[in-house]
Amino acid sequence: MENNRKKLQVFSGVALTILFLDQLSKYIVRTTPELHQYTLIEGWLAFNFTKNPGMAMGIHWADTWIISLVAIVATIIILIYVWKTMSQANMAYMICMGLIVGGALGNISDRFFMGYVGGYGGVLDGHVVDFIHFKWSIGGFDVFPYIFNVADSAISVAIILLLLFFKKLLPEYQEKEEHSADEQNGNTDAIAATDQ
Repeated sequence: MENNRKKLQVFSGVALTILFLDQLSKYIVRTTPELHQYTLIEGWLAFNFTKNPGMAMGIHWADTWIISLVAIVATIIILIYVWKTMSQANMAYMICMGLIVGGALGNISDRFFMGYVGGYGGVLDGHVVDFIHFKWSIGGFDVFPYIFNVADSAISVAIILLLLFFKKLLPEYQEKEEHSADEQNGNTDAIAATDQ
């Protein structure tokens, strides 16, 4: 129980930190006109303030309020999954899930409030604020043409880590490894008993 409390604290701390950094960075860029189009590293990295009514990478398959509802439902499902798997999970997994949930909450906050702030809609009509833009191109072809934000970065980092190290991070695989280790220990004990 104490262990679960620590995991929950780590998860919540990471999620709230990402939410805070995401909303702070969006507020600074949104309210500072000089940062709307600002080059950080010539030919590589810039701020390019945009409002995204759709999903990540500009995917827009439905009205903004429908996309907002889908994002909220997906976040609730993730929270339920984290809660159910917490006792088997390790701290690295909880950090990754904190990054994902914090990022999701950052973008959902935009969907809740930016319609009012921008004066173009109500609850769930808000467009997500994006501003980080990699401008690197090879032969006139943009390597990564999408504009994103701190929330998107946190989600992407977590997903990459989970994909690369899924056997070490995901609770299902940890449980399988524990079972196989127990079986090996049981076999060793049985062999030792027959040898005596």
